[in-house]
Amino acid sequence: MQLELRHLRTLCEIANAGSLSKAAVVLGVSQPALTAQLRRIEATLGGQIYRRGRLGMTPTPFGRFVLIRARAALQIVDELMTDTTPAPDRPRVARMGGYANPVLGGLLRRLFGTPGTPITVHTEHSPRLLMDLLASKRLDAATLVDYPGHELAVPAAIGVRPIAMEPVFVAMAAGHPLASLEEVPLARLADDDWVLSPPDGAGWPECFVTACRDAGFAPRVPHIMIEAPMIRLLVAAGQAVTPCQATFPPGDGIVVRPLAGAPLWMRHLVAWRLDGALADRAGELVALATQAHQEALAAHPVYSAWQARGHFGGDPRH
Repeated sequence: MQLELRHLRTLCEIANAGSLSKAAVVLGVSQPALTAQLRRIEATLGGQIYRRGRLGMTPTPFGRFVLIRARAALQIVDELMTDTTPAPDRPRVARMGGYANPVLGGLLRRLFGTPGTPITVHTEHSPRLLMDLLASKRLDAATLVDYPGHELAVPAAIGVRPIAMEPVFVAMAAGHPLASLEEVPLARLADDDWVLSPPDGAGWPECFVTACRDAGFAPRVPHIMIEAPMIRLLVAAGQAVTPCQATFPPGDGIVVRPLAGAPLWMRHLVAWRLDGALADRAGELVALATQAHQEALAAHPVYSAWQARGHFGGDPRH
């Protein structure tokens, strides 16, 4: 027998009901038919999933293993199949997406403090995926990033407003030989190991690799990860350096330094569906996201010192 989604739903319904008789009623089948189906599923998976006892159907240890994965698989499929058209008898909820960074965090803090449409939040690493979720009506608005030469393509149903250009800095251990420099030439990091976040579908890490090659070297990248605590652990231990946003917090054995000549930039954007729940607040989203970005940069003395030396962010429209 080939395992199908209906079989996973059957297993979950037995767990929810606690008995075969109750589950059979919900599933619209006879109890003998459900019992036979359960046996076929167990034979396919190679283990007993439920024990029958005084308290009804109880999952075995193997059954708990199967149920965790069955519920996760069904949740993903149900999310993909969800009707994205809001029901007329339900209050409209705005779905906000973005990458977990200070722009999204600051924007949400301001939105939560402003009366208006209730908001749910969905974060993803990939700006390309976030744009696809907007296009498929699974999000109403999102904060995004892209990179010069790798600008995101914008579907016709989506409005976009760039809010800022931000230089990419580098984070390194406080004991790194170059940590005392005000600005670090990228070429002088040619012999370092790097930790990078994985490809995001919007030009990263391609733009970073290009900048390194322009500086005369191919970066050595033994570490790929997105979890900030793990990245900080590697950097603080002197095991790697990492490109970072200018708002990356120093401390705990880590210093953040600008790259000399600002060879790498990223662009922050706000995007929204033109027919979505936040379309009439697009101007407000742009203004609040801009405030959030400016506030985040102002809180970082390394960026303020970089600006004081005559550097300025670029025009976000380009």
